[in-house]
Amino acid sequence: MGTPAFVLGSTSPARLRLLQSAGIEPIVCRSDFDESQVQLTDAVALVNTLAQRKAETVVAKFRQPDRSPEIDAASSSPVVVLGCDSVLALEGEIHGKPANPSEAIARWQKMRGSVGELYTGHALLDVARDRAAIRCQMTRVYFANISDRQIEAYVATGEPLRCAGCFAIDGRGGLFVEKLEGCHTNVIGLSLPLLRQMLGELGYDVTDFWASDPQ
Repeated sequence: MGTPAFVLGSTSPARLRLLQSAGIEPIVCRSDFDESQVQLTDAVALVNTLAQRKAETVVAKFRQPDRSPEIDAASSSPVVVLGCDSVLALEGEIHGKPANPSEAIARWQKMRGSVGELYTGHALLDVARDRAAIRCQMTRVYFANISDRQIEAYVATGEPLRCAGCFAIDGRGGLFVEKLEGCHTNVIGLSLPLLRQMLGELGYDVTDFWASDPQ
């Protein structure tokens, strides 16, 4: 069996850019999994479970007769499906995406000058071989002690509302992070070193997934 097609079970632009920057051109497939079905208080268990459920939802789409065009194009070959989910833990409390600007402002007023833990769950499902690798990566994030004016200006950009941690390290939010301890790409959306290890666990070499025409 040759190298399977790589499917990203997420429409996150940041995760897509990370994979492309690493030479992997994935097939993108939205999972549409209802995250409210999972209610866990442990950050690692939460992100791992959500990542797995998202990946499993995508796998199920490959087995439907009325497949979407992108899935139908890939269904003739073996695939591996990657599902991811991220949360920020601050003082023992787990946070996902803020619901509105007011919540984002309140969150940043709590985050500033503090240290948060960004957890990302990774679920890699090998459909043809019916195997899975599920792992979590954690990175410590040291937030700058920014002013109310800066918080309000940042939230007004809309960027924090699209991110589980209420910030994008690869966007304007990078201005308000003093330092990271751990994997940098994990904070963006997925850990590239961990992905390499997980592919290895499933018997693949990450370089086999490199696009033949690098961007």
